[in-house]
Amino acid sequence: MASEHGEQFQRLSSSELVRSRSGPPVSAAQGGGGVACASSARLALVIDRNDALRALVDSEFDVLVVGGGITGAGVALDASTRGYSVALLERADYAAGTSSRSSKLVHGGLRYLQNFDLGLVREALLERQLLVKLAPHLVRPLPLVVPAFDGARPDRLMGMGLNLYDVMSVERGRRKGRRGRRGGAGEGARGSDGAGEGTAADRSWSPERHRMISGEEVLELLPALAPRDPTGGYLFYDCQTDDARLVLTVLGEAERFGAVCANRVGVVGLLEGDGRARGARAIDLESGEELAVRAANVVNATGVWADELRPGELHDEADVPRIRPSRGTHLTLSHEDLPLVGGAIVPAGEGRSIFALPWLGRTLVGTTDNDYEGSLEHIHPSAQDIEYLLEAVNSFFATSLSPADLTGAYAGVRPLISTGDSRKSVDISRKAELYETSSGMITITGGKLTTWRRMAKLTVDRLVERDAREAPCRTHEIPLGQAIAVDELPRVEGVPQESYPALAARYGYAAHEVLALAAERGELAQPIVPGLPDLLAEVALAARREQARSVGDVLLRRTRLGLLAARALEDASPPVHRVADVLARELGWSEQRTRAEVERFAEEARAEGIVPE
Repeated sequence: MASEHGEQFQRLSSSELVRSRSGPPVSAAQGGGGVACASSARLALVIDRNDALRALVDSEFDVLVVGGGITGAGVALDASTRGYSVALLERADYAAGTSSRSSKLVHGGLRYLQNFDLGLVREALLERQLLVKLAPHLVRPLPLVVPAFDGARPDRLMGMGLNLYDVMSVERGRRKGRRGRRGGAGEGARGSDGAGEGTAADRSWSPERHRMISGEEVLELLPALAPRDPTGGYLFYDCQTDDARLVLTVLGEAERFGAVCANRVGVVGLLEGDGRARGARAIDLESGEELAVRAANVVNATGVWADELRPGELHDEADVPRIRPSRGTHLTLSHEDLPLVGGAIVPAGEGRSIFALPWLGRTLVGTTDNDYEGSLEHIHPSAQDIEYLLEAVNSFFATSLSPADLTGAYAGVRPLISTGDSRKSVDISRKAELYETSSGMITITGGKLTTWRRMAKLTVDRLVERDAREAPCRTHEIPLGQAIAVDELPRVEGVPQESYPALAARYGYAAHEVLALAAERGELAQPIVPGLPDLLAEVALAARREQARSVGDVLLRRTRLGLLAARALEDASPPVHRVADVLARELGWSEQRTRAEVERFAEEARAEGIVPE
């Protein structure tokens, strides 16, 4: 159970290490006034890495989480909010694996209805509803369309599936009077069913029922379909997010409750006492220093890499499922080449479908879902997957797009749980699996982005049960960051107008810190890539407050420019040098180190295949 030492550590971390989320902006009448006031705000961002490393060595924790993706971040948040002292170690960068390479959807998963996996769909739909409430700036409703052509009625089977989707998306007792509510796309629409008093879920966003729309309405949402002249379609709603930013926000909240997190720290083995896991042996991958992180409990939340931590223990014990990796490839295109306001369900042959979605000013296309047996170090989009996605898009939208038209590409590997049969990975369970081995280590894997909070709850519930504690889950009521309206942000000279909505959506209230940096140093008000909203001030913030340690950390995860403007980052381009120069100033790099970091990003970009060939 949470020790007296752990309680003392939490008080220490709250006062000395962790920045609590500030309240609403202070008005000028209260002595505030714009950027100067906002710059002193204490916000829930990740603590300094050097401070974290010192705390990891000097303290003993109740829970050590291995893995800094969305599952590990969720476990850290859940455990810390129940009173446990928590450490989290990530051997690369936060969200560097699967958690930054999703389809960016927070959704139930229509295709799982085909497999009658109703429990998974319902769980995901209820989590979708809750996440819009907890993080309205990060998880936003998105209209999706299933078009029909030549006067044909949209597929009846799809309509039946959408009816079921509607029913399962609402808590029992709320369905009465729901018809006619507007789903609301954009602006973080949330809505209320007018029920007044009730649970948190009762007051959260819920979409309107799916409905038939005219061809004209289809074209309003999917202008790219103009050459095919659609005659109608189904309209329904799901939600969309920036997955890497969601991970960073959850980590920031975990640290606000006392968790200590460090990236670039690789776990090489477990510490043991009386045959039980009592922490981990780790290496600071920047300095080479060996660390001993002591903890009463160890959680393995490394996803598709779970087999690498104590593989013998995992696979020699009965009933431990095998992880079966599946590669998903995504492409990005300019809005001009494939203009979308809402998302489209695109047929892709053999009963499969893919998504075409508006995302961060581009169009996102994906995903594939194929067994993967290669190296997990860098996942490269295959030429075959790129051809498959472009063929589906060109057929559906009557376009002739080629790899040369792509603005970026990425691939990730999902940790699917093998059922031992020979079916393709698309048919293998997306359910989370939790298992405990003889050392007491708990491993959580499988699942999907949307259900990260439920996976974390499942894990910490096991710890609570093991410790015979009374500590209910609280994450259903803890906001993730703090949303802010665009017009509440102070205007800073030199910052492009289009940057303000992007900052509000990415950081919420913490956008004040970005703008404070831009006001402090005028050159930081400039975009990283001309014509795109991401600012050089975000690079400085990433280094100071989000443990960004490389150019790739900034371009692939703190911003998403590596996915959205990959061609502008080729061959040590000026934007890459601008990012490296800001990091050099923040992290104390020499000129030689700065040049090496620019080349390192070029190598990383090639290995990741973000520039399609």
